[in-house]
Amino acid sequence: MPHSISPTQENASSSQPKLFVNDGSLENYSWLQPSQPDEPLEELRRKYNEDGYIFLKGHIPREDVLTARRSYFDFMSPSGVLKPGTTSEQGIFDSAKSAAEFPGIGAGARALDAHKQDWYKETFCKHPALSEFISRFSGWGDDTLAIKRTLLRNNIPGTHAIVVHYDQIFLRHGEPTAITAWVPMGDIKVNGGGLIYLEKAHTLCRDQETSFYNSAISSGLTEEQAKHAFNATMMDPGLLDSAPSAYSKRFNKRWLYGQS
Repeated sequence: MPHSISPTQENASSSQPKLFVNDGSLENYSWLQPSQPDEPLEELRRKYNEDGYIFLKGHIPREDVLTARRSYFDFMSPSGVLKPGTTSEQGIFDSAKSAAEFPGIGAGARALDAHKQDWYKETFCKHPALSEFISRFSGWGDDTLAIKRTLLRNNIPGTHAIVVHYDQIFLRHGEPTAITAWVPMGDIKVNGGGLIYLEKAHTLCRDQETSFYNSAISSGLTEEQAKHAFNATMMDPGLLDSAPSAYSKRFNKRWLYGQS
């Protein structure tokens, strides 16, 4: 599959790679549009409000990202996930193993323990390039707080990706003004299992939340009951759909791909 793809191309064409998700191929997709962290804040905020995201490439220094990547796979190495003779920075799966041995976020209990390591929770998650940008971008300044809720995972080749969701589902008792960041720990090609984002998903999800909330309140539920009821109507554990291609067709929206 081709590696050099221009992220400025508006529509996917037959010359671009065939991309697959959990329920088959995508017939219509486009690209996340990169922004630069030194653009005027007003312009970045406009993009964020209109598109629901800003895509910043290379904002965290590359060596800092690769250091965290090496630390992660060094930590995961005892699980047997890495191919013998390869480095932790490469992070290559041992295809002689069964992917079933490494479910969910990578390798069971050890993958969960990775979240508690200082190289991740103290150094990577609190990287000043990220926290300082968010404080300026949001206008929160010194009032900016980092929520101690993160998900650190690797994808095993040939397995299903995480299904359709949005982050407010996992921050149900927080304000919808929270800003979440997806940070790839290394280079990810477009066909390498990276992030996809449903175009204008922020308006779709806001409308869904408002509609459900109004229905719940009108039926006699309290605000607290309505919060729990919204999540209870989703797939376990709080997901929207297992079929990304069908989901995008239902709402006539494209999935937007990024490569880091």
